[in-house]
Amino acid sequence: MDYNIYLLATDPKNPCRDVIHSRDTELKIRVFCLDEERFTPNESEIQLYGYAHNKLYAFETININSEDALDVVGAIQWYADYIDYPEMEILPEDPRRNHNIAM
Repeated sequence: MDYNIYLLATDPKNPCRDVIHSRDTELKIRVFCLDEERFTPNESEIQLYGYAHNKLYAFETININSEDALDVVGAIQWYADYIDYPEMEILPEDPRRNHNIAM
């Protein structure tokens, strides 16, 4: 069984702005800390969410292609292990109350 290798690019000016990169594919995922910054989902990308260490994270793909779509959850699980929270539940929708209500 093949396993993907993931790398992490970090922003020294913003600790909540990590980017997960797959070493062997084109997959890239931007990480957002929703408790600390605004997030507007891109309709062309995949977004998933998860709580870890009492923070809500959003994960959004960057220029996703169909071949890499199946690896998104694995990359997020890798990130959860990286931040020492392997039990992170990955959610398909933003769990913030009333977040999806149009103003």
